[in-house]
Amino acid sequence: MSWLVFALLSAAAAAATAILAKIAVGDVPSNLATALRTSFILPLVWALVVARGETPALRTASTQTYVFLALSALATGVSWLAYFKALQLAPASHVAPIDKLSLPLTIALATGVLGEPLTWKLGCGVALMVAGALLTLG
Repeated sequence: MSWLVFALLSAAAAAATAILAKIAVGDVPSNLATALRTSFILPLVWALVVARGETPALRTASTQTYVFLALSALATGVSWLAYFKALQLAPASHVAPIDKLSLPLTIALATGVLGEPLTWKLGCGVALMVAGALLTLG
């Protein structure tokens, strides 16, 4: 399958996540909901890694890989904790679009840190994403 199929699947799953998480945080504190969510994800992902025979790569991964995965995990944790708290405090229809401001932030970081090109089409798309997210507030 192509990257686009996986990206669309990710978008659909993220949409479902927002709705399911909004329902879940009605009964429990947001931090507990995040911890429970993480507890459910961990064994599923490890089962997939084992089933696909990917564990040998643990021995060949560089220190840099581990450091950046740890930093990524930290960022993910902060993101999830903040997202669940926001869902507990506001409607999903407000929280999800603001959360999606991660898209233009990612593009800015990809341009600045990774040196990925920023074309006029991409710039216009980023501006529309920001405008769209901000319009959901009013």
